[in-house]
Amino acid sequence: QVQLVESGGGLVQAGGSLRLSCAASGRTFSSYSMGWFRQAPGKEREFVGCISRSGDSTTYVNSVKGRFTISRDNAKNTVYLQMNSLKPEDTAVYYCAASNLYTNNYGDYDYWGQGTQVTVSS
Repeated sequence: QVQLVESGGGLVQAGGSLRLSCAASGRTFSSYSMGWFRQAPGKEREFVGCISRSGDSTTYVNSVKGRFTISRDNAKNTVYLQMNSLKPEDTAVYYCAASNLYTNNYGDYDYWGQGTQVTVSS
């Protein structure tokens, strides 16, 4: 069992930056690939990116490539989402999730955080 808690969301102007954190409980954090997803009002939950267990591989959706960076610190049981050059269309609730697979498939993630709101004003 893994419990995930996101933090770091907020209101930012377009072009600004935010860093989201996702703290995991338990001693098995390093055995999971971690993903970030987002959901805007009226839209389906969307894959943002993921990072492998060791942190040596990352994958991103095209719309955030070059702007967002995922990293992890297994000693701190934490995964991060650094978001730069934010756009109004990045506004959403952001979720972190844990999976036994390195995947962009929503259905392959077993554990989810409660989400944190990110709002980007124009």
